[in-house]
Amino acid sequence: MNALWLENNAIALRKVPGPQKPNEALIRIRKAGICSTDLELVKGYYPYTGVLGHEFVGDVVEADDASWIGQRVVGEINAVCNQCEQCLNGRPTHCENRTVLGIANRDGVFAEYTTLPLSNLHRVPASIPDEMAVFTEPLAAALEIQEQVQVKPTDRVLLVGAGRLGQLIAQTVSLTGCDLRVVARHKHQQNLLAARGIRLIAEEEIQPWRWDIVVEATGSSGGFALARKAIRPRGTLVMKSTYKGEMSVNFSSIVVDEINIVGSRCGPFGPALRLMESRQVDPTVLIDSEFTLGQALKAFEHAAETGVLKVLVRP
Repeated sequence: MNALWLENNAIALRKVPGPQKPNEALIRIRKAGICSTDLELVKGYYPYTGVLGHEFVGDVVEADDASWIGQRVVGEINAVCNQCEQCLNGRPTHCENRTVLGIANRDGVFAEYTTLPLSNLHRVPASIPDEMAVFTEPLAAALEIQEQVQVKPTDRVLLVGAGRLGQLIAQTVSLTGCDLRVVARHKHQQNLLAARGIRLIAEEEIQPWRWDIVVEATGSSGGFALARKAIRPRGTLVMKSTYKGEMSVNFSSIVVDEINIVGSRCGPFGPALRLMESRQVDPTVLIDSEFTLGQALKAFEHAAETGVLKVLVRP
């Protein structure tokens, strides 16, 4: 089959064998999305070799359970062992033996087909179109913040960064009724937020030591510095991005100010699908363009351009 292959920090279209894994469903890809993690993998964020991509919607074409065949699905990206200490203690996304779709030891979805365990799959309601369903994984990641941190209507919340994931975080956090402000550098990002009534704030307007919760979604040292300056003593700083390499952090001030730092990663698919089904969120406004799999190299070039949000790829 045709696929987008990553090796030695270079991507190329190539023919690869069709995926075959015992006890897993075979899924024909309908659409896939390029995210910042994909772009960082190409830069060497993690030593991965294989088919890229983890955001997708597709159709089950083969499965041990025949009731799944023909179902339109999305899939959680961590395939787990269910036997290690992390799995047995309710932390499956931290499985010691996990493979991660398009990221670690498991070929991804920029291809014609992929495979996943049936336990990873979620049926997509008929009312959710493909161009919305393809956002399930990043929307779930945005919702993980609220699984980890209680966001109250009385909280002052600052979101630093309004890119692909930042936009989804803004949409979901705004539903809590909190006092939310977003730092967005690009005009298109600002317009999307303003259209939903989400308030913006300029960096120079941010008061230090005033914010109950700060979400850092830029993955940059500058974004972290801004977030750290803004958070109040005993506030919560959520790290929600792909960070490459090391970053200089003054841990003395974090200890003195008793800052809670929360790393945040994968999230719940069920609530993400329900929010899209009810149209409480609309991720489709992030779509910049769509390319065929044969144009995947061009798609990646475009996705890496400054200010570009979501680029989709279809087989």
